[in-house]
Amino acid sequence: MTLEALLQEGTAELTQAGISDAEVDAMYLLEYTFSIKKIDFLLDRKKEAKKEKIELYRSYIAKRKAHVPLQHIIGSQEFMGYEFMVNEHVLIPRQDTEILVEEALKYAEGKRVLDMCTGSGCIILSLSKLCHLQKAVGVDFSKKALEVAKENGTRLNCEVQWIHSDLFSNVTEKYDVIVSNPPYIETKIIDTLMEEVREHEPVMALDGGTDGLDFYKRIISESQNFLLPNGWLCFEIGYNQGEAVKQLMEQAGFVECHIVKDLPGLDRVVCGCWSVEHG
Repeated sequence: MTLEALLQEGTAELTQAGISDAEVDAMYLLEYTFSIKKIDFLLDRKKEAKKEKIELYRSYIAKRKAHVPLQHIIGSQEFMGYEFMVNEHVLIPRQDTEILVEEALKYAEGKRVLDMCTGSGCIILSLSKLCHLQKAVGVDFSKKALEVAKENGTRLNCEVQWIHSDLFSNVTEKYDVIVSNPPYIETKIIDTLMEEVREHEPVMALDGGTDGLDFYKRIISESQNFLLPNGWLCFEIGYNQGEAVKQLMEQAGFVECHIVKDLPGLDRVVCGCWSVEHG
């Protein structure tokens, strides 16, 4: 069987299984199986594939048909121009979160930065690669997630301290910037999410409680003891949570609170400053 025929077979099976972007995913899996780029495929599409590679590709297609996320099959996801290892223990990095990194970069140069609910480590590691941090720390309640973050730190050659902690319970120092992409989906919404998310990503990284604001409330309250004067707290938020989180921050005493929208124009990030008066 040729590479072209194999791709057509994979695309047809994913389409029949109702996988969105079936052709794209089939191509990604072909590239991954045969360690080739798309240009290689275009040049060699009539080339006969080896039997063991055909079987391997079909096994990947079978997983994707079962709604296993593409990123879990290939074991990685690109974020901010870097490749991050991912598995079922961490949230798959999403393009939306790049808005949080871009906003945090405005405050992070030469500073002490802590990433709360770090997951794969993609936020703090991207910040570490894109600017000079005086200190970089990633915190998570999941030991399995921290194992992934540590591996990503090693791969990207970043010096980050990883802390296993229920939010700030094991944090002892103060920081200029605290960033967080906490669980923010309303509990009742979890069962309506895409199967790839609902069945294959960690619920503890998704469930934000009845109103989706549980972690924002705790982090806003507890972070005040761990921010240096004029330090910044920056959150990723759900598209409908901007005003609610901004109000929570203002009520807690944060100033200069503002909402940052993503490319489609939806609320995506909220930031606020812990003013010098509190120091």
